[in-house]
Amino acid sequence: MPKIAILSDIHANADALEAVLRRCNTLGIAEYISLGDIVGYNAEPGRCIQMLMNLRFRAMVVGNHDDFALAGNLEISGFNPIAQAAICWTREHLSEAEKNFLRRPESAIIPGTGISAVHATLDNPHSWGYIFESHHAEDHFAYQLTQVCFCGHSHRPVAFTKEGGMLHGERAIREIPGWCHNASHPENDDDSLIADELIIPYSRSRKYLFNVGSIGQPRNNDPRASFAVIDTDRGLITRYRVPYDVAAAQQKIIAAGLPEKLALRLECGC
Repeated sequence: MPKIAILSDIHANADALEAVLRRCNTLGIAEYISLGDIVGYNAEPGRCIQMLMNLRFRAMVVGNHDDFALAGNLEISGFNPIAQAAICWTREHLSEAEKNFLRRPESAIIPGTGISAVHATLDNPHSWGYIFESHHAEDHFAYQLTQVCFCGHSHRPVAFTKEGGMLHGERAIREIPGWCHNASHPENDDDSLIADELIIPYSRSRKYLFNVGSIGQPRNNDPRASFAVIDTDRGLITRYRVPYDVAAAQQKIIAAGLPEKLALRLECGC
């Protein structure tokens, strides 16, 4: 099976998406999975959707920003005022064809791959819960029927593995070191944590949950766009971090009249 790239939380950042797709082209990627939140926050939702329309997707799921962008004039709940302003702006700048592209299920299993996809969590996808720690992943794993699941939503890459049972009295769910690198901790001098790519082998005897981070608005203090690639033939999952023209994306946010904070946070990845 060909390698599959997993894209999440693009958030209408066309400059970041273009950089990621260029990297995917050099990697020979022909198939993709989208974990949702294609729109919201940034200034080019239509352009991002048009780029994605040209790709071959094995699965696409809806994100909470996508969901609210499709909700017409219904009340927006659970968002801060800045996110609400961006959603309202997005609703006014999407064509009907672009809105239809966003209409996707909340989760998906890809037949014959051992892969599932969800924007938030499998235990209650539409509640838009977050997974930051191993105890957050526990309920999710109870609903994960596949060997590997990919999620997004938090914009912070983190990964967990579930053993077959308890090990020497320890929890069966463990965090995978390195995947969740936070650039705000320079005291950690492990080069693998700040490299452009990090490769994680996976075993058939375990289950795995990978949050691939965000393309369009990272929040782990690393402004680079983050995505992942799974190679099922070799049993490898690789996380890539790609620099892009942050200044160009910032200028478009300001020019669109969106809140300035949305532009400022791109520079720090926070």
